[in-house]
Amino acid sequence: MQIVDYELYAVPPRWLFLRIETSDGLIGWGEPVVEGRTHTVRAAVEELMQTYLLGKDPMRIEDHWQTMYRGGFYRGGPVLMSAIAGIDQALWDIKGKHYDAPVYELLGGRARDRIRVYQWIGGDRPSGVADKAREKVEAGFSALKMNATAELERVDNPAAVTEARDRLAAVREAVGPEVDIGVDFHGRVTKPMAKRLATALEEYDPFFLEEPVLPEHNDALPQIAEHTSTPIATGERMYSRWDFKEVFEQGVVDVIQPDLSHAGGITEVHKIAAMAEAYDVAMAPHCPLGPIALAACLQVDAVAPNALIQEQSLDIHYNETSDVLDYLADPSVFEYHEGYVDIPDRPGLGIEPDLEAIEERAGHGEWHNPVWRHADGSVAEW
Repeated sequence: MQIVDYELYAVPPRWLFLRIETSDGLIGWGEPVVEGRTHTVRAAVEELMQTYLLGKDPMRIEDHWQTMYRGGFYRGGPVLMSAIAGIDQALWDIKGKHYDAPVYELLGGRARDRIRVYQWIGGDRPSGVADKAREKVEAGFSALKMNATAELERVDNPAAVTEARDRLAAVREAVGPEVDIGVDFHGRVTKPMAKRLATALEEYDPFFLEEPVLPEHNDALPQIAEHTSTPIATGERMYSRWDFKEVFEQGVVDVIQPDLSHAGGITEVHKIAAMAEAYDVAMAPHCPLGPIALAACLQVDAVAPNALIQEQSLDIHYNETSDVLDYLADPSVFEYHEGYVDIPDRPGLGIEPDLEAIEERAGHGEWHNPVWRHADGSVAEW
C-alpha cells in the first residue's frame, strides 16, 4: 500500500482539511491549520507531501513523523508542527481503517468510555456571560470557559481587575458551585496583571486559569502560582514535548493543553500526555477547531489516564458561518449527554467527513484574528 494522492480544503469558518488517498482506496483525514495562516500551512503540507510522503507506505507512522520533524535542519514552531499534525492524523485514520479498528485500539485500548467537555461563553471581549452560562448549563453542560478580560494595559487600573472579578462572580452566582468555570487569560495579560487577577478571581473558584502569560514568559509561572491556589493551565501555543519539558520541570502547571492540530498530531500528543502523567499533570486538549481535530483529540483522550476534559467548538464565537457538525455525514457521533461526549468507536478517527459539503464550501476558509490597539495606538495582545 502506498500514498498516491492528497487534497487540501480551506473551509469556513477558519479550518483546513487534508484528505490523503492510498493505492488500495483507503482515505485518511487530518486537520492541519494555524488559524489565520492557512496559506502558509498549506504550503508546508504540500512541501512535505510532494518531497517525501507521496509513494510511501502510510503504515510507518512513527518513521514518517521522525523524518518530517528531523529531516529538516530547522525544526518546530507552529507552521511545521501543524503541517505534521494534520498529516499524522490522516495517517492514523488510514491505519485504523486498514485494521478495522478505532485509533485508540492501536494506542493500547480505552482508559475511558467518554470524556467531559466544556462549552465556551462570552466571546473575545466577554459580555453577557451570566445569561449564556445559565443557558449552557440548562442545555446539560457542567463545565464552561470564558475569557477573563478584553485587552489590558501592561499595568492596568483597579477598575479592570474589578470588572474581571465581577464578571466571574456573576457567572458563579448564575450557575452555582457545582459547575466548573475555566478562565482564559488568552496570553493577553502581562505578569503583573496576571498576579493581580489570579488573586482577585480566586474567591470564585475558577476551574483553572488558562495561559496566564504567553509561553515565552513561562519562566514567570512560578511567581503567578504563588498568588493563587487555582490550577494553572497552559500549552495551546506549545508545539512539542520539548516545549512542554520546561513547564513539567517547574512543577507549577496543573493542566496542559496541547492542540492536536498544532503539536505534532496524535503521535506527539500521546507522548506529551504520558510525560504529563509522570509529573501528575492533567491534560485538557485545546480544540477550538473542526470535527477532524476534535475526533483526533478524543482518540488520545480515550487512552490517556490523565485526560481531564475536552475543549470543543460547537457554537463558539468564531463559528459565524459554519460549525463543527456541518461537515459530518453523521453528526450524531458528537452528541453531548450530561456534559460528556462518547469516544467514537468506528474505524480510524471514528468520523466520516461529508466530502460534498466540504467541496461545496472549499476556498472560503480565510480568517485573520483582529489586531487590537491601546488608547495610545500601540498594538495590544489579542
